[in-house]
Amino acid sequence: MKENENDTATDALASQTISVRGRDELQELLGDVDCHFRTLRDQLGVKLYTKGMDLHIVGPPADVSRANDVIHDLLRVIRKEGALTEDDVRDRLKEITAGDEESASAGSELLPLLPHVAPRTEGQEEYLRSIAQSEVTLCYGPAGTGKTFLSVAAAISHFKRGLVSRIVLTRPAVEAGESLGFLPGTLVEKVNPYLVPLFDALNDILGFDRARKLIERGVVEVAPLAFMRGRSLNNSFIILDEAQNTTYPQMKMFLTRMGRGSRAVVTGDITQIDLERRENSGFVCALGILEEMIPGVRIVELKESDVVRNPIVQRIINAYIRYESHRMQQGGNEEQ
Repeated sequence: MKENENDTATDALASQTISVRGRDELQELLGDVDCHFRTLRDQLGVKLYTKGMDLHIVGPPADVSRANDVIHDLLRVIRKEGALTEDDVRDRLKEITAGDEESASAGSELLPLLPHVAPRTEGQEEYLRSIAQSEVTLCYGPAGTGKTFLSVAAAISHFKRGLVSRIVLTRPAVEAGESLGFLPGTLVEKVNPYLVPLFDALNDILGFDRARKLIERGVVEVAPLAFMRGRSLNNSFIILDEAQNTTYPQMKMFLTRMGRGSRAVVTGDITQIDLERRENSGFVCALGILEEMIPGVRIVELKESDVVRNPIVQRIINAYIRYESHRMQQGGNEEQ
């Protein structure tokens, strides 16, 4: 990569020159009918023009410096993801705007480059802080607390900042009363239905087209847990979802897949275990084994107060808790 930056200061103006790698990269940066170019020029308060494979920035020194940072960030997006969307441009401009303010929101602090995603409860903020500070985070809590969505958002934020080179999303192919053998199609077609929640989170944050492109390029891998055996994942952000349905050997196998420069997040709801015997849950065992203070490993519990779906979800969860508690007091079997 060749990049030349020439600073020519006058009393009021400065200029910088950035060299791009080729016409395809330049076209992605400019956008369809120069739409990205116009947005950058209008929002950053500088003059932009191209000559050959060079992009020239002219304006007040502070604005030129800021525009230079933004354009370099967008070039990194292009070189990593192969494309640049309007959302990419808007998100980077929002990040710059937030950085100019005296105080930044918890979202921008914990999810850099994703200003449209932010924690909505104290528990969620603790969860994201744990992901940022720990190599392994185990998070458990009821449905609707954002366990999956926020872990995927954190993975995308890490990738955008260049902290990891790929994202691996996985979950066990276990459901109540069902078997892979009863589903039609190839093995990949059989396991895809189990991975839908991870696809949903990915699409919500990135958009369908961009998420599909990253999956096609292998930057984002979505696979069943069985596909993890025997692998060593370096420089990766690895998420294990629905971990309550892992067995003890599966959980141990997953936690030992981490290679150098990797980060892992394990999420689960221990009230919704679909294994034949609850005590066989590898996630529940891991919570007990790792509850002692181990450097680099943290356990976070999200509670009913962290539910951010429709308010009725929290009321339903509370009703089930009361019912199950009453059944246990009567000596009945716990309903899943």
